[in-house]
Amino acid sequence: MEVSTKANKLFQEVFPEQVDFNGEFSVFSKLVVDRLSVFIKSNKLEIFTSGPEIISPDLVSKMEERLAASFGANSITIHVRCTHEYEIKEFLDIMWNELIQMLNRKVAVCRGLLTGSTCEYADGKLLIRLTTKGSQILKSQNCHTILEQYIEDTISKRVKVEFRDIEVDSSILEEYVAEKEKTEAQVISTAITAVPPVEKPKASSENKSSYSGDGPANGVITGKPFTDSIMKISEVTPDSGKVAIAGEVFRTEFREIRGGKYIYMFDVTDYTSSVTVKMFVEKKDFANISERIVEGVCLRIRGDAQYDKFSKELTVMAYDIVETEKEIRHDDAEIKRVELHLHTQMSAMDGVTPVKELVKRAAKWGHKAIAVTDHGVCQAYPDAYSASKKFGIKVIYGLECYLLDDNVPIVYNSDSHTLDDEFVIFDIETTGLNPQKDRITEIGAVKVKAGQIIDKFSAFVNPGIPIPSLIVKLTGITDEMVKDAPPIEQVLTDFMEFIQGTVLVAHNATFDVGFIKQNAKIIGEKIKNPYIDTLELCRKLFPDLGKYKLNIIAKHLGIELENHHRAVDDSMATAKIFLHCLGLLKDKGCKTIKDIENVFDYEVNVKAPSHHAIILVKNSVGLKNLYKIVSQSHLKYFYKKPRVPKKLLMEYREGLILGSACEAGELYRAILDNKSEDEISKIVRFYDYLEIQPLGNNQFLVNNGKVSSQEELKKINKKIVKLGERHQKPVVATCDVHFMDPRDEVFRRILMAGQGYTDADNQAPLYFRTTDEMLEEFAYLGPEKAKEVVIDNTNLIADQIENIAPVLEGTYPPKIEGAERDIEEMALKRAKEIYGENLPEVVQQRLEKELNSIIKNGFSVMYLIAQKLVSKSVGDGYLVGSRGSVGSSFVANMVGITEVNSLQPHYICEKCKYSEFILDGSYDCGFDMPDKVCPNCGNNLKKDGYDIPFETFLGFDGDKEPDIDLNFSGDYQPVAHKYTEELFGEGYVFRAGTIASVAEKTAYGYVKNYLDERGIVVTNAEINRLVKGCTGIKRTTGQHPGGIMIVPKDKEIYDFSPIQRPADDTTSDIITTHFDYHFLHGSILKLDILGHDDPTVIRMLEDLTGVDARSITIGEPKTMSLFSSTEALGVTPEEIGSETGTFAIPEFGTKFVRQMLVDTKPKTFSELIRISGLSHGTDVWLNNAQDLIRDGIATLSKCICCRDDIMIYLMHAGLPPKTAFKIMEDVRKGKGVKEEYEAIMKEKNVPDWYIKSCKTIKYMFPKAHAAAYVMMAFRIAWYKVYYPEAFYATYFTVRADDFDAEMMAQGQDKVKSKIKEYEMKGNNLTAKEKNVLTILEVVNEMYARGFKFLPIDLYLSDAKKFKIEEGGIRPPLNALQGLGGAAALNIVEARKDGEFLSIDDLRTRAKVSKSVIEILERNNCLKGLPESNQLCLFNFM
Repeated sequence: MEVSTKANKLFQEVFPEQVDFNGEFSVFSKLVVDRLSVFIKSNKLEIFTSGPEIISPDLVSKMEERLAASFGANSITIHVRCTHEYEIKEFLDIMWNELIQMLNRKVAVCRGLLTGSTCEYADGKLLIRLTTKGSQILKSQNCHTILEQYIEDTISKRVKVEFRDIEVDSSILEEYVAEKEKTEAQVISTAITAVPPVEKPKASSENKSSYSGDGPANGVITGKPFTDSIMKISEVTPDSGKVAIAGEVFRTEFREIRGGKYIYMFDVTDYTSSVTVKMFVEKKDFANISERIVEGVCLRIRGDAQYDKFSKELTVMAYDIVETEKEIRHDDAEIKRVELHLHTQMSAMDGVTPVKELVKRAAKWGHKAIAVTDHGVCQAYPDAYSASKKFGIKVIYGLECYLLDDNVPIVYNSDSHTLDDEFVIFDIETTGLNPQKDRITEIGAVKVKAGQIIDKFSAFVNPGIPIPSLIVKLTGITDEMVKDAPPIEQVLTDFMEFIQGTVLVAHNATFDVGFIKQNAKIIGEKIKNPYIDTLELCRKLFPDLGKYKLNIIAKHLGIELENHHRAVDDSMATAKIFLHCLGLLKDKGCKTIKDIENVFDYEVNVKAPSHHAIILVKNSVGLKNLYKIVSQSHLKYFYKKPRVPKKLLMEYREGLILGSACEAGELYRAILDNKSEDEISKIVRFYDYLEIQPLGNNQFLVNNGKVSSQEELKKINKKIVKLGERHQKPVVATCDVHFMDPRDEVFRRILMAGQGYTDADNQAPLYFRTTDEMLEEFAYLGPEKAKEVVIDNTNLIADQIENIAPVLEGTYPPKIEGAERDIEEMALKRAKEIYGENLPEVVQQRLEKELNSIIKNGFSVMYLIAQKLVSKSVGDGYLVGSRGSVGSSFVANMVGITEVNSLQPHYICEKCKYSEFILDGSYDCGFDMPDKVCPNCGNNLKKDGYDIPFETFLGFDGDKEPDIDLNFSGDYQPVAHKYTEELFGEGYVFRAGTIASVAEKTAYGYVKNYLDERGIVVTNAEINRLVKGCTGIKRTTGQHPGGIMIVPKDKEIYDFSPIQRPADDTTSDIITTHFDYHFLHGSILKLDILGHDDPTVIRMLEDLTGVDARSITIGEPKTMSLFSSTEALGVTPEEIGSETGTFAIPEFGTKFVRQMLVDTKPKTFSELIRISGLSHGTDVWLNNAQDLIRDGIATLSKCICCRDDIMIYLMHAGLPPKTAFKIMEDVRKGKGVKEEYEAIMKEKNVPDWYIKSCKTIKYMFPKAHAAAYVMMAFRIAWYKVYYPEAFYATYFTVRADDFDAEMMAQGQDKVKSKIKEYEMKGNNLTAKEKNVLTILEVVNEMYARGFKFLPIDLYLSDAKKFKIEEGGIRPPLNALQGLGGAAALNIVEARKDGEFLSIDDLRTRAKVSKSVIEILERNNCLKGLPESNQLCLFNFM
């Protein structure tokens, strides 16, 4: 929000107190302020001035800084327009050097580039000749625009600025280039040596903001050692030439170039700035370079600084690189402190350091423990626990809660006063908010008795200090009005006489009474009157009001309030409000002021102010209690933040330790608010320990005037120490850590700025301090007391806390009595139904192996749950698709969980149970085998079997944590979720929680906005560093799309996790785990009950055709041909723009996969499975199998397509099964191949191309997953061939959300034209346009096959489904873009009552908007319908 004000006052009149106009700023005294623009949200100010003289930009900058510091503004910009008429040349003669300095200050890369430059002006153009080649850099940093704008702002003249590079003689240039190439060739050919690392001495504990490069060398990586002095990266320019820099690598990248070489690029920072370093690397040296120059390594680099034409910015071309030791702080204290107040990335958009890094640092420093206390949440516990085990340090689990004093009194010091006794309702005006620092300026009061006003009191007070301008604007009370008023001593004496023996009443009484008590204390008096707070009273009496400011309540009750923020008027309005409240209290049966508290039911006001408090977990009982507190704070008491009422905390306080927290804590605030010693003592008694923090943490209290000085902050900390002594409570010193090191504050600054905080640039030093740093911070307490609060007491608290795990350790699956027996019986029964009573040996052995593993490892319940869910869905008419590797389990197939039969390819006679298994590997899939008749009974044999090893699912020892992921119809998913609750009971089934963090793209937006708003120009490398630091911080929470977590009946969810709503949406009925489901996966059962379109499509196709999808023959030839040609559709490739007929076929319809089909020309069903595996993997097809097939190195059948391929191939090659399994697991997770495994593979003659292929893969599909998907896809393809209209109607209904009837239902020519238009856009298509193009291609194919759309009809069209009718397919009403599903349903519902009489009748009955009517009219849906149903005279003529 921008507020502009015209001023027309002298500069010294506008800013009389902020600037001394007698010194260097005297020139500003002649300026006139023409206009002020205040940007409230960003806390910025622009001042537009004019005057007779040109003022140096450097002096203007100093004035901006002076005013910004004085007002606490983020930035102040002063524009100075010179009223004297200057010619451009005259102006340049005077100001040229000043302009150069201004550019150097604003844009760092100018330094050096503009040195020695000259300028020429002619014909409106300012030509600046450089002594180097840097014009492109200056232009890219908008230096020309900065100069043009400054000149126009200053002397009102427009010029065009152009930078011109130095002209170099071509022969000299050629000589230079040749020398340069020679140098680079030397860099490339230098032997890369690796010196063994030297022993690392301890780094200094001194905190350093940049890398000096003085640390010991750990070895030359390339080139040779050097001792050149290190230059700050912020000072490097393209004109710097040969430079030596030092810093930490935080990003690496490489690219292969011609000649078998690589260019290796990495970003390095010394925390003054960052730069990209490039180097050429020979192929033979690449492995060494890429292994040694990695993220986190620290280097000294020597090379040439130059302008990179490719990246268009500064780059260093390196030729000498030496590894150095990282400079970090150490804790060298003999006895270490323990940090008890620490925030991680899970303090949403606040803490910026990952918990594992903080735990690692504490362990490295030798600390015995470290606490994790995020704001209101426990979500860092999983990573903290993992880090604690890795680094051998105790983690103290806790949080910083938002504590609600749910017993906030209405009446203070209550006694036996009746409601008809005397009350004094009063209000005061002050110079500020601090009772100790600020003064009273007015007291107004009204005395009432028996419901009547009987007396008044009103007096101005001379505060003895100037009244701030803001207060003058707020109250209207000026220094002039109070200059002759009596002092507070006199007025207060009169006021105390006025209130004697009465009950005081005020709105927000603690503020008013606090000031009166403080001033009474000064004159040696005490205020002992009972007092009532109308703010809290009105909250109880008018709970639906929402806000309780005095003017809002007065308006609600119809009470006049003329001069708000004047004590006289406010006290009268408060008196009338109070009298109204007295009447309501009497109606509730109140007789005395003691009765007031008792008439209101206990109800927590979640909107009431909260205080911070630290809760630490002492033991396992405390952990469970904390999880209950966190759960209720999210589910019952959430208002903007999860709040914890004191009553809730007291209920579950066992096993917890409570600390008083920071300046936002109850104790610190009570001291700031000058509460009585009795009140403060009561607060202290509530806590187990008290907390103090470094002065810098609370410096903002000094800056905003709440505290007078740092000495005052010391006094507060000393008072807390004294309170601890008096009440025998340990006092601990904490850092309130929000980031690791001082330099990391920039990430928090950027995030806070992105959230609109106006003080984001004034970051408190909330970093993780060493023991000595903390002792130094609290030296003012004396050495003994400093040691006590920093070391002794923090260790005392830590020693009270047990070393526990944040969840019950072990696996806790739900229990179903007899699950093992049920699964075994079902599997055997079904196997015998298919294969006969005497099971074939291969079937018997597989069943025994799987059942033993499943039962032994306790997975029977998981199988039984999945079986029950699938059985119910199928029984209700919806097929279920399996995901993941569950199809690897033959038992899962036998009990009906998956349709994928993982046995080897085989024939089976459904009549006489004859079977024949193909065990020689000649077929990958049973459906590819030739048709055959039973040799016993002549019946056609059924074909089945995918040859998938069970070990893919459970491992060789059943020790792999299994997943049973199921694809239910999206329509049926809620039913399946509900059924799960019915199976296990309410309170034992929860949705799987997720945690969403700031993504790289979002972080980039925060960084870019921050830099742009402040006009800061940095390198892309520095942007990369800032983006990386802002990435990964918790943003919100959510839920897995289908994940269900099941708690066993003998446990509670609080044994494993707190619970909450997704994204803290208080309107949601969904309850999720507080922890991300990944952490809980190994403790309690997670079922994936996912919603998917394929089962929905199958159900609709079955309904439309009457054909059971399970009866379709997998591998049917005509359907199979779709994957390699268009012949089965009766169209040519040219007509539909595709060589295959797989448009709209799941898994095979995208352009990417259609091209794979063209490249591989699949002929068998097993090849389709392989293609599905290739298309879903990462770096499995591209840069891998595609090249191998194209280059003739391998065929589709030999390439790695699914993860199972690896294990089976390696076992056939002679590798031990467990080794083959482990290699498969590493490869599918993108971990490559370990050296020892590669050696075994080579020993067994595994080809090099196969090993390289394994190393390239980042992620792989299991074969069972691919098989399940392809089975569904093939069935849908079958309907496309044999029931085309049903296929297209179903596709458009279920999958085509962006179907646009106006675009697509108007004939093939219009569709083809639109396809061409979209294809012309290439990569510039939006996400929506890509979706529309996909639908257009399917529509075009439908037209090419001779089918058409019927017009949308107001009475014949369905609301949402495409209908098959004679002559074509009729689109639904919601196929009209913009009409919407709700409007379509309303129209269909309304037309059940008969035809619409008119457009007005349609609008009224269907409750549709004017825009909906316009859409219907535009599409001829309202043809013949009159505008109104009023009768016209012409009807009778």
